[in-house]
Amino acid sequence: MTYDFTSIMERHGQDAVAVDGLGAPGAPEAPQEGFDAIPMWVADMNFPVLPAIQDAIVARVKEPHFGYFDPRDEYFERIIAWQRDRNGVTGLEPQHIGYENGVLGGLVSTLQAFAAPGDAVLLHSPTYIGFTKSIENAGYKIVLSPLKLDESGIWRMDFDDMERKLSENKIHVAVFCSPHNPCGRVWERAEIERAMELYRAYDCVVVSDEIWSDIILPGHKHVPTQSVSADARERTVALYAPSKTFSLAGLVGSYHIIYGDYLRDRVLAQASKCHYNSMNVLSMHALMGAYSPEGRVWVDELTEVLGDTIDWACAYIAEHFEGVRVVKPQGTYMLFLDCTAWCEQHGCDVGELLRAGWRVGVAWQDGRPFHGPCHIRMNLALPRARVEEAFDRLSRYVFGA
Repeated sequence: MTYDFTSIMERHGQDAVAVDGLGAPGAPEAPQEGFDAIPMWVADMNFPVLPAIQDAIVARVKEPHFGYFDPRDEYFERIIAWQRDRNGVTGLEPQHIGYENGVLGGLVSTLQAFAAPGDAVLLHSPTYIGFTKSIENAGYKIVLSPLKLDESGIWRMDFDDMERKLSENKIHVAVFCSPHNPCGRVWERAEIERAMELYRAYDCVVVSDEIWSDIILPGHKHVPTQSVSADARERTVALYAPSKTFSLAGLVGSYHIIYGDYLRDRVLAQASKCHYNSMNVLSMHALMGAYSPEGRVWVDELTEVLGDTIDWACAYIAEHFEGVRVVKPQGTYMLFLDCTAWCEQHGCDVGELLRAGWRVGVAWQDGRPFHGPCHIRMNLALPRARVEEAFDRLSRYVFGA
């Protein structure tokens, strides 16, 4: 390995919600005395950042001016090259790319451009908690179409249910998550094509959250939603960011890709109204450092490391945690544990199970806000030694107790 995925970083006192936020409302409780916290809840990584990102930021910080600025041509060129080489995207030009202060901000801007408060929005469930909060806070109604596990244990869209929900609720904006969070499903082209045919039939604008599109595990391939048809290209607002890939959430900085002039004009007009959606100069340089030749090598090594860790974790669960079901993700670095059978066997609810892990320092996340009724969400983007320590504690003090 060229890069470091084994060092255990000390993040306490360094502005990291993952460790300093324990005990806050909505966060795991701090562990009992004798156990340190292993951060496995917030979806950021516990690996040292790509050095090229630090170099790019430091070089810009050394310039003694931070006034108003316009994005560099290089910013757009790096995004175009990244999307071309990693996702096979063709025909992408600078005018199709726009800055977003976050994927959720881009989602809300699109909703406000194409739906009225009280309108229904289609999402798949389980559902990313950020979608739920931002859509409801903006005054829209969420309609869920549950994903189904097929006979091979693969998460699938229920197209009949989707069509029924689109029709009955007169839905004209849908949110598509690719790869899916929290299930980790990397959709096949034929699945995306069929979904987009439904959205076309019901004249839906589609917000496609592709923030996880670089974290694709070995054996799988991301298919950009906009690439599956000419119609999909015109009706989709695709949202990307280097934040999940390179653990840059604290720098803030996402971007949209919108090809259609009408769609783009409406979204930009809505986003401009708050005068908030402006790029930070250091965020721009961080993206340029990330979307570099060094960044390509780093991501390839990252996904190899994550693939090995996820294989190990899923095998460990199958062997040691009877009654816990996990579907191996195809993308992302999160597990979504179904603890229904274990809780039934032991006469407890998932809240008790969560707290048992928290007490011994396994800071995993409640899956219920993600519409997993007896589920726990677990971040595996840590050095393997920390992952193994967490699973050993769960085996000794939680599932084996």
